[in-house]
Amino acid sequence: MEFSDQYAGDRLPSVRQKRLWWWWLTLGVLAVGGYYLLPHDGLAANLVYNIIGLLSCLMIPLAVRLHRPERPAMWYWFAAGQTTWVCGDLVWEYYKYVLHQEPYPSAADFFYLSAYPMLVVGLVLLSRGRRRGGDLAGLVDPAIVAIGIGLVFWVFVMHPIAAGSTASTLERVIGVAYPAADALLLAILARFFTTSGRHSASARLLSVAALLLLVADIAYSLVSLYSESEGGSLLDAGWLLSYVAWAAAALHPSMRWTGTTTNQPSDARVGRSRLVLLAVCSLLAPALLFVPGIGGDPVDRLAIAIGAVLLFVLVVLRMSGFVAQVQQQADQLEDLAMADALTGLANRRRLEQGLTEGLAAGPLQVALLDLDDFKEVNDALGHAVGDRLLVGVAERLSRAAGPGALVARMGGDEFAVLLTGADTATADAAVTRLADSLRSPVQAAGHELLIGVSIGVADGTGTADPVEVLRRADVAMYAAKAVGDTHRRHTADLDDSADEQARLGAELRTALDTGQFRMVYQPIVELPCGRLRAVEALVRWDHPERGLISPDRFIPAAEHNGLIIELGEWILRTACTQAVEWQADWGPRAPQRISVNVSARQLAQPGFTAVVARALADTGLPVGKLTVEVTETAVFGGGQAVQTLNELHELGVRIALDDFGTGHSSLGLLQTVPVDVLKVDKSFVDNITMAGRHAVIATALIRVSEGLGLTAVAEGVETAEQAEELHRLGYQLAQGYHFGKPEAEPDFAAYAVREPASRP
Repeated sequence: MEFSDQYAGDRLPSVRQKRLWWWWLTLGVLAVGGYYLLPHDGLAANLVYNIIGLLSCLMIPLAVRLHRPERPAMWYWFAAGQTTWVCGDLVWEYYKYVLHQEPYPSAADFFYLSAYPMLVVGLVLLSRGRRRGGDLAGLVDPAIVAIGIGLVFWVFVMHPIAAGSTASTLERVIGVAYPAADALLLAILARFFTTSGRHSASARLLSVAALLLLVADIAYSLVSLYSESEGGSLLDAGWLLSYVAWAAAALHPSMRWTGTTTNQPSDARVGRSRLVLLAVCSLLAPALLFVPGIGGDPVDRLAIAIGAVLLFVLVVLRMSGFVAQVQQQADQLEDLAMADALTGLANRRRLEQGLTEGLAAGPLQVALLDLDDFKEVNDALGHAVGDRLLVGVAERLSRAAGPGALVARMGGDEFAVLLTGADTATADAAVTRLADSLRSPVQAAGHELLIGVSIGVADGTGTADPVEVLRRADVAMYAAKAVGDTHRRHTADLDDSADEQARLGAELRTALDTGQFRMVYQPIVELPCGRLRAVEALVRWDHPERGLISPDRFIPAAEHNGLIIELGEWILRTACTQAVEWQADWGPRAPQRISVNVSARQLAQPGFTAVVARALADTGLPVGKLTVEVTETAVFGGGQAVQTLNELHELGVRIALDDFGTGHSSLGLLQTVPVDVLKVDKSFVDNITMAGRHAVIATALIRVSEGLGLTAVAEGVETAEQAEELHRLGYQLAQGYHFGKPEAEPDFAAYAVREPASRP
């Protein structure tokens, strides 16, 4: 009792409990073998027979107490059926050995037949517990098996017994009741075996027990009907082994979950053995007509006809269910093929389908959205946070777009909204709602992330091609991103610009391979004397047909197609090599440092620091003589870009913020980015000689630089008056056409002064 209570608490079977069923099965089989060593008509053999039956009845409730199953009622029904059957054995033994009678029918038949309903209830609980909800295949398949085999029962067992002329009515009723009960057991077992899914060891032992009982009963009926012999003790093996199997099923540890309801969906797959079984059973009705002597009996013909009709209806029903299931799965696959797995939105394929249908129906508008700086979120916080961000953005876009819009995720951080039947005003209002929905931070895995968006809008005017509509929206979206607008509508002028960018992008590869790029250098001088302090390296494209192409035109194209990585490394190595040559040729009059511009895409490379280190090592330029210039927008998003700048600063490379003061949050960057030099934008220098407020920002920036211990460089100085005013405000370094234009071979001798100024 103590062991059982402990087991009930922790629900973990001990080694002894796991092996108990095996010991019972082994001893039971040996006992059945010992039964056949005893004289069949002797009292000892019958005592062994009854002891096996009684012990099996006791083992089932003992196992319930031991294993505490989730559905004990099923096992109590099996125990009751077994006990009732054993009572029938004992009553028969009383008739035979005490009263010396073998009556038929007798009270023993009452117990035997009473046991069937209890066993049926237990088997029904077993088969019903395997699946929750309706299952057409789980009902039709066993019905086909039961009707097919039931016809065989009727023709060869039940009808001959019922039609026996020498038997009384009661004898015929009881004689038919046994095979009828067996047929019912067979139908339930058919449902159990045709139900897909994995069966526990306990459930398999239960099915073996029921099958042994079934085979013994059928064999007894056939022997009694078609033979003068009663079958002898040979049939007893079926009933005895059935006793052993019932108890073994209860003693097996898996009985705890046997018969419990599962939430597994119905399996539409039909295995080969299951298909063969259904085919054979459905053909049994017509096959019986070919058995000699069967077709001549009108009752048999009627039974076979009814069975054939039922089998036909069931097969049609099964096929209709199978077709419906296949159609349902096809619909599900189609839905999956048209949906984005992460966000649940429509995917690109579904959007293109909607575009095709919308273009055929009338006017439409498409908005293409691209999240700004999404890569930095992935780099800084991980892809899991990035995925949650995309899900949150998808939810907001769906709400903002409205019920009539089709919202799709095109891939990565790109979304699209299709508005069918919408005009320009409706689309503009929708785009405003979409942009407004992303102005507040998005909750993503415990982070509050503020994400920007660039939106391109296009319509289907003049085209029936969905790809063309998406191309227009894509061009407009990149145009919005290039100028920093939230959204932009497609126009023909954008196509011309996009075509130019595409042509430049295609020719960049050739330009790199054939050496069409060249470097020029602009001096950075000391105020007020004009002494040379450094140079900024600038790249130019000397196109063989178009002439000199400005960086403002080809750098965005290189950024877009990724060639900026290769071009940037060439610029870095060329500038370092040139600086080393100047040191050798000009000595003290050579520039002390050389500045190289680095793009956002270069900074986003985790290995960029190693690229810089190799360039310095290969060219021999001391690390302190290199300054890397970056724009504020390149590092505004943080992430890998800021990490790369920290690595460069630790290496000894100086960091300069170019065009300072024009970005999103210039002063805030000074707290996160390792800055050595502030290059004050030309816009603050142009009007510095005018009275009033024009010099306020330039004055404030030099004070910020001095307070933080940074070097300030005024860019775009074009007049002597500007240089003088900048020096008055406190600027010590300047750069611009007043001091020298970018040249491939600057004359450093022109920047010599009589008295070298002190280094700031």
